[in-house]
Amino acid sequence: MSALAAALRKDLLLQWRTRAQVVAVFAFGAAALLLFSFAVGPDAGVLREHAAGFLWLGLLLSSTLTLAESFHAEAEHRALEGLLLLPASARALYYAKALANTLALAALGAGLVPVMVVLYDAATPRVPALLGIILLGSAGLSAPGTLYAAMTSQARARQTLLPLLLFPLVVPVLLAAVKATALLIHGDPMEQLRSWTLLLVCFDVIHWSLCGLLFERVVED
Repeated sequence: MSALAAALRKDLLLQWRTRAQVVAVFAFGAAALLLFSFAVGPDAGVLREHAAGFLWLGLLLSSTLTLAESFHAEAEHRALEGLLLLPASARALYYAKALANTLALAALGAGLVPVMVVLYDAATPRVPALLGIILLGSAGLSAPGTLYAAMTSQARARQTLLPLLLFPLVVPVLLAAVKATALLIHGDPMEQLRSWTLLLVCFDVIHWSLCGLLFERVVED
């Protein structure tokens, strides 16, 4: 746990030092939501109906920029090899990086919510529940995204390879997150929100467990 805490502090400090990139990623996500609203047209009912899907699509597209650069600092000057030589488990390094990426994506998603409300008139009175779904969905994206970012960190086309590897794997997470978000926005007369949230939690547990086990093999290779 001490190694995990130290690695997490290091990753959060790196993200703070590159906060200009966070602003750029947020601008990209907001621009994506704006373009989606223009594509649908001025129909307020249609915009509100598809708001949840557009929110998660914008977050997914923005996440590729964040995740692709998550190992950029470690890839320079063989810093990752130096970290692996420390008396700490490779899993601690992975979970620290995945937690930092989860917090970054959750903050990005929370920042995109007001943009969604303004553009799609998709306000919901259950804001804490919506933020919880965003956190769970961000965790589901970050776990495999961090693993694939480590795999592609040495590749020149890492920003192209990462979406190709990541998108097929996170489809179940996105489906559960979109459905849960839509139920929060439009209402839940059939009480399906609990089931979709539980499904999202199950996929999070699977991703975080398997990716943590595979990370050591990935960095060794």
